[in-house]
Amino acid sequence: MKKWKRLLVGCLAAVMAWGSLPQTGGITAQAAYKNMNDNEFISVESITVAKTGKTANVTFKFTNTGSYDIENLKVGFSEYDVTYLDDTETLQSSYQFPFEITKGMFDDENMKNLGTVKAGKSKSVTLSAKVRRDIKEGYYCFEVRAFGDNFSMENEFVNIWVTAATAEDSEDDTGTVDMVLGEGQSTPDGTYPNVMNFSVNMRNASIETAYDVIVSLEMSEDHQKFPFEINDSNYDRRFESVAPGQTVSLDYSMAIRKDTYSGYYPIKAIIQYRDNSTHTGEYLKLERTFYVRIHNKEKEDKLGEFNQNDRTQARLVVDSFETIPADIIAGQEFELVLRMKNASSGIPASNILFSLESEKISDSAVFTTETGSSSITVDSLAPGEVKELRMNMIARAGVDQRSYAITINETYDSPEFKNATNKVSIDIPVKQIPRLNTGTIEVMPESITVGSETNVMFPINNTGKVILYNVSAKFEGDSIETAEAYVGNIKPGESGNVDVMVKGASPTMDDGKIKITISYEDENGDASFVEKEMSLMVTEDVPVDYGDMEVGNMEGIEEEPKGFFASHKGIVFAVILCGAAGVTVFVLRRKKKKQQMEEEIDDEIS
Repeated sequence: MKKWKRLLVGCLAAVMAWGSLPQTGGITAQAAYKNMNDNEFISVESITVAKTGKTANVTFKFTNTGSYDIENLKVGFSEYDVTYLDDTETLQSSYQFPFEITKGMFDDENMKNLGTVKAGKSKSVTLSAKVRRDIKEGYYCFEVRAFGDNFSMENEFVNIWVTAATAEDSEDDTGTVDMVLGEGQSTPDGTYPNVMNFSVNMRNASIETAYDVIVSLEMSEDHQKFPFEINDSNYDRRFESVAPGQTVSLDYSMAIRKDTYSGYYPIKAIIQYRDNSTHTGEYLKLERTFYVRIHNKEKEDKLGEFNQNDRTQARLVVDSFETIPADIIAGQEFELVLRMKNASSGIPASNILFSLESEKISDSAVFTTETGSSSITVDSLAPGEVKELRMNMIARAGVDQRSYAITINETYDSPEFKNATNKVSIDIPVKQIPRLNTGTIEVMPESITVGSETNVMFPINNTGKVILYNVSAKFEGDSIETAEAYVGNIKPGESGNVDVMVKGASPTMDDGKIKITISYEDENGDASFVEKEMSLMVTEDVPVDYGDMEVGNMEGIEEEPKGFFASHKGIVFAVILCGAAGVTVFVLRRKKKKQQMEEEIDDEIS
């Protein structure tokens, strides 16, 4: 049985309950209303009222009711399937899918991406679709699906109320297609007297196909509004269709006017299209704007020599900003959200161009944009108005952990000041992940008896870009007494030495592995740990067997031993000398090892 059978059976029960209610206005609703209390994740605070033949923006809430964060969550329409009772009989139901099914409507790439939804938190979702023209007024339900990197939801339901569209609504219908101009492109640039050849990308940003598309430019005889010569009678660009997600190119070759001035000019494009493949019906219309930059003569200044105090201009400032995520790691992507405000009390700004310029390290920008374009245009900002700008960026890998500046260069017009320029800056902190490694662990000797000690030495190398604070090494094992060595702070590219005496506590009963826990802190005092191992064997301390001789009782000892030591002084002296030589070799070997480790560290740092 397919997944929609559960929906249809539930909707049948809802229809029966709906049919028992009194009807108003003589309308019998061929619809279904689903009890959303059965949902676990999806909830609706206010039922969306939709009109037949119009685009409905259905808003609901997704709540993470689990105990873990959901990563990369996507929410969208669940695919509509025909349901059968058996091989021959079709299940009859009053349930109707309320929307027109368009190409790509159920595809994963067209689902809304909510990013990360933390445990216990909610995010709002808005799904848009065109309501069918052939359905009657009433309640309708449709299924929603959701999934993430670590999450999958069984389909849940959302209800809407559909009412009939009026003639007045039809007059305001601008269709459901959305076109985006100049996405991911630099501003077209031309210099007088050269002919300016340029292309503007136009992308269908909706889920519906546009048919019989005509793109016209709004022209003007005023050179201050339209910087090109009007040589052709028709600059229309036509396309048979533009599919969802498809990008087409608007290609132009235009001569720059002699009397035009240097600056940025907004060009309005009027986009007409039909929303059906039969190529019938009225044209629907959109208006979009793109900008071109002209290099020619500078505008004449009728106010005389420039004095900033003689002219009034808008003041555009950063009202606030944030990054998503809040902590930016070098080498990773993030989204910069800027809220730009016209701080003037009564001066508007128009034709605004914001260009972001990153601080550079070794002639390379710390921050780069995902698309390569770092400019954003805004038509206007009224006094006190705030507009939000978003841009996807990447923090350069390998930079030091600190804050880096982004300068926002502003070019805009005010009533008394054309092509005014200004700049403001923000500082964005970039973090580095701490990294370390250890050198060879020297254990001398590698086997000891209970109660004796061995010397352990090894270097800790800071291979990252940040200081490691309060570095220490702790030694733990069943056969030793717990020991700890404090190293201190280690700067990037430098090393710290561990030199500690470890004492045997009991004989080794396993493979002789001793756990070494290296701990360090970041600048905020948050501790991290790295585990290593070393080998050390601990044995029983076996006492020397002196036989029947009682130590300390010299009675009964004959004079012969005295004679033996007296007659073998050379042998005794040789034994003592060998013992002293062994101790000396051990000390010199330890000193040499330590000196070699220090030389290796010096070489690595240099």
